[in-house]
Amino acid sequence: MYKKTLSLSIFAALVLTGCQADTQAQQITKTQYDVIIYNANVIDVETGKIRVNAVIALDDDKIALVGDESLLDTNQATRMFDAENKYVIPGLWDMHVHFEGENLIKDNADLFPVYIAYGITTVRDAASDLGEQVLDWRDQINAGEILGPQIYTAGRKLEGIDSIWKGDLEIGNTKELNDALDYLDSKHVDFIKMTANTLQPDLFVEGIKTSKARGYKVSAHIPQKATVEMIVGAGVSSIEHASYMLRLGIPNEAELIAKINAGEIKSSAARKLYVSEFDQTLANKRYQALAAKGVAITPTLIGGKQLAYLDENDHADDDFKKYLTAEFMSHYAWRIERMGKRTPEQIQASKTRYQLIASQIPHLEEAGVLVMAGSDSAALNTFVYPAMALHEELTLFQDAGVKPLQILQAATVNGAKFMGVKDKIATVEANKEADLVILNSNPLEDIHATQDIFAVVNNGQLLEREVLDKLLATAAKQKIELDVTRANDSAVDVRL
Repeated sequence: MYKKTLSLSIFAALVLTGCQADTQAQQITKTQYDVIIYNANVIDVETGKIRVNAVIALDDDKIALVGDESLLDTNQATRMFDAENKYVIPGLWDMHVHFEGENLIKDNADLFPVYIAYGITTVRDAASDLGEQVLDWRDQINAGEILGPQIYTAGRKLEGIDSIWKGDLEIGNTKELNDALDYLDSKHVDFIKMTANTLQPDLFVEGIKTSKARGYKVSAHIPQKATVEMIVGAGVSSIEHASYMLRLGIPNEAELIAKINAGEIKSSAARKLYVSEFDQTLANKRYQALAAKGVAITPTLIGGKQLAYLDENDHADDDFKKYLTAEFMSHYAWRIERMGKRTPEQIQASKTRYQLIASQIPHLEEAGVLVMAGSDSAALNTFVYPAMALHEELTLFQDAGVKPLQILQAATVNGAKFMGVKDKIATVEANKEADLVILNSNPLEDIHATQDIFAVVNNGQLLEREVLDKLLATAAKQKIELDVTRANDSAVDVRL
């Protein structure tokens, strides 16, 4: 991974806008570290233990040391920061986002600082029609040219011929599979993403095996015409969306899939059976099999929750919309329209299905499956707001009965484990990358604490609340300016 260092010009601008060293730091003449954070309660996200009155020294983009307050007697820094007995956790990871929309390039880029202000310092982009652009953003962020979360990305995903998804790499045979992987190789993607709108099961399985042979992690949906067992047996690394877990509670999934393939039953009817015939004991046994094979799961509850309960919350008063352009939110409309046509029975069925899916997360945790927090935020996913949606996802985990420590792990160290970089990042330890969030209250007591941020350290740079608020204010201003520009351009087009 490239070294992530925010350019001096960008960081200087942040400093000038309100990030001044305090008087204690001004009196120091000898410099040993860039920043020392003291009076901190450091949470070990692997054990749940809290180190009180801790000191954290930052040097360049790394955590140089973590110790007790006696370190202040022998160590100094250019900048001293009193954490005021707040709680320090690693920077948050959103393990499923999409930066998408060929007409939304600036809209997406303007949200990068919002992620930082919300404590999200790393994201995993699960492919989109902006694949090459996201790869460029990844490299620019790593080089310190723009401010944003570190990005791991699949670039463009593998799909079948004539799929519904824009910008995917469509394959229909082995040669096209290998050509697509050659292309992704050339772009140095971080993992492979596969979906199955039209990609046939046999080629899907071959795609997983071939990608794994090339050294990639493979994240995937489960094809409608394939069993979960078939995809897991092929070696899939992670299953995206916990809705697929309902299939593991059906005794006769293979028979049901065979009937779907033969045209004897519609997929909509099968979806109902996944709920009505769900056997929790059987599902738990199969979750243990997933864990034994090292398969991870990114539940992405928030999207299903927003749609299922749209009759109770139309999101008219959502504050986060001040960061999202009219063009960005215009992509929400098709799902809103579709949901508006539901009968009362269908609405209740959606809620029942969501509740069953959400209830699986504690069972997955208990079985030992690596659970990763991801929002699936994207312009196409209605009311799943970039950055904010991860925090909402974490609260849904808590509502489902997941313990706060497990939730913190899902949003920090588990993502690093999956990407193979735990030795470099995602815990508050010496020699790790300096991505931290300082919270006003203890997230081990209530995960809502992740939404109450005192300060953020992104790539070694300490951003206090005043600076974070200015980043958010800038994002809101850019949203307005982009809306006005587009409205004016549209008016000109009409006159022409």
